Amino acid sequence: MAAEVESFDWAITAYREGRAFVAFDIETTGLDPRLDRIVEIGALRFTRDGTIDTYESLVDPGFPMPEAAYRINGISTAMLDGQPPLAQVIPELLAFTKGAVLVAHNAAFDCSFINESLERLFDDGYVRVSALPNRVADSLLLARRLFPGRSRYRLQDLAKDLGVTSRAAHRALDDARLCMEVFAACCNAAAM
Repeated sequence: MAAEVESFDWAITAYREGRAFVAFDIETTGLDPRLDRIVEIGALRFTRDGTIDTYESLVDPGFPMPEAAYRINGISTAMLDGQPPLAQVIPELLAFTKGAVLVAHNAAFDCSFINESLERLFDDGYVRVSALPNRVADSLLLARRLFPGRSRYRLQDLAKDLGVTSRAAHRALDDARLCMEVFAACCNAAAM
């Protein structure tokens, strides 16, 4: 993963040049990518001119949704029953993100789950890559660099401070939208 605290100039330059980005977020059954599973993926393909396309899918993890995760994201076992398995969703996500710079808030978390899933699916023959091939920018680390001195850098807090309204906190597509807005605000602030 290429997200580094000391240098986001490449991402800001790519944004200014109008390159394609994909802001994404996942919801999971827990915090450990080796034991827990992805249950929702939301992504927005965008440039500095705005959103181009969206991708969203619930994912059946193959076991009941833990109560603790349900309390955070509101995704129930009943909502996941009959949804596609990760082996179907991950190839769709890879196609959606092809050629784009990825953006996530606390990218290490999201990328660890995606990469762990890719490794499992690669070993089982479902995908051709065992890790994300895209360059990744972390909106959390970029916000810390460009807006120093804040007491909190949670996505919802940053979005609120920047005048961006959350519609469905802790749901993947809305969090991806907030991530896109925070990232764009960071890039615009860096231009000043």
